[in-house]
Amino acid sequence: MKSQPNPLSRRRFLAQSTKTLGLRALLAGLPAGWSGTAYASDAPETPDVKFGIIALTDCSPIVIAHEKGLFKKYGIRSVVAKGANWAAIRDSLSTGDNQATHMLLGMPLASTMGLAGAPKKEMVVPWLLNRNGQAITLKRELAGKVSEDPKALKPFADAAKAKGTPMTFAMTFPPGTHAMWMRYYLAAGGIHPGDAQGAGADISLITIPPPQMVANMKVGKMDGFCVGEPWNSRSIADEVGFTAITTQAIWKDHPEKVCAFTAEFADKNPKTVKAVLKALHEASVWLDKMENRTEAAQIVSAPTYINCPPETILGRLLGKYDMGDGRKFRDPNPMIFSLRDCNFPQPKFAKWWITQFRRWGFVEGTPDYAGVTKKVMRPDLYEEAMKEIGHTHGGLNNAPEKFFDGTVFDPGADLDAFAKSFPIHSIKG
Repeated sequence: MKSQPNPLSRRRFLAQSTKTLGLRALLAGLPAGWSGTAYASDAPETPDVKFGIIALTDCSPIVIAHEKGLFKKYGIRSVVAKGANWAAIRDSLSTGDNQATHMLLGMPLASTMGLAGAPKKEMVVPWLLNRNGQAITLKRELAGKVSEDPKALKPFADAAKAKGTPMTFAMTFPPGTHAMWMRYYLAAGGIHPGDAQGAGADISLITIPPPQMVANMKVGKMDGFCVGEPWNSRSIADEVGFTAITTQAIWKDHPEKVCAFTAEFADKNPKTVKAVLKALHEASVWLDKMENRTEAAQIVSAPTYINCPPETILGRLLGKYDMGDGRKFRDPNPMIFSLRDCNFPQPKFAKWWITQFRRWGFVEGTPDYAGVTKKVMRPDLYEEAMKEIGHTHGGLNNAPEKFFDGTVFDPGADLDAFAKSFPIHSIKG
């Protein structure tokens, strides 16, 4: 006997087909973020982010992003916490008390490598906060005798060393930017700053937190220091020092501070990191409009942040330099926060830093230049964040960098040979 169609089964088939087609039509109109029964959220995995800063003008992008609600715009509930010194800032990031921090470029490299007393903790740099804007200050007694050429400082250093009372210079953290600018300047003048432990030095190189620089020079504890603004400008206002040279005169558009994260945090929270970068981008673009810098100086001068008169911050932020020894000029290369692809974490900058670690005996033997650079500098995170907001940037730049003493750094050349090429160094093997 021939089987008859089951009307109930047919009705069910038709009903199911209608539902399926309807569902497909509905799904076709949904955005790509749809997954299963829920949307794949673009929200930060960790919306509560505490940012560490030190009282320096170059913390401005973080402060502006916080004060102007830019972090909030991208889903970040921000807290800005001022640290006492760079070691405290590093430790707060390492322990997770801070999730992101304003940091000297050399610090995440040193922490990743476990150098200079740093507990070994891998850190990443997806964002450069600024370029330029630091300086080397000398005591007033040297005004008119020493300025941009460090060779003029050598007779004073030699005489002090011969008396058994070497000149004393300060920087803010041993593997940091200010330490490297100070070391580079002294060595270019024929003055050996010593190795990482101070051995072989013609002078004494000490560590002082940025806000304490001027007070220590006032009481005669040092002959010079390298620090970020506004403390060089403050030394002139307080009539205790003068600016010998700006760091942009040593290396135009040099990298300076970064926004750093631990590698662990960045790996677990990529959307959070990208949200932070998007907010920092908007703050940085705002800061590089000169008409906004008066307001910026007012905001960052608050006791919560730099705790300094806004006028002390503003002059050099605008590129107006009174060096304190009669030299006055408008610098075409003041501190920048966004211009000239300021924020791209160029791998070559890490490579240069590691050559200086090698030069000054922070590492023994040839370091893993490429490996450490790849771990720390994260242009991938930068590029992803900028793509999502439609920001076009210049990308990777491997062009050689030129310094005030005629030295040229080629990131594609033999890096260890470069480290050894300086007439003054502390390389033992």
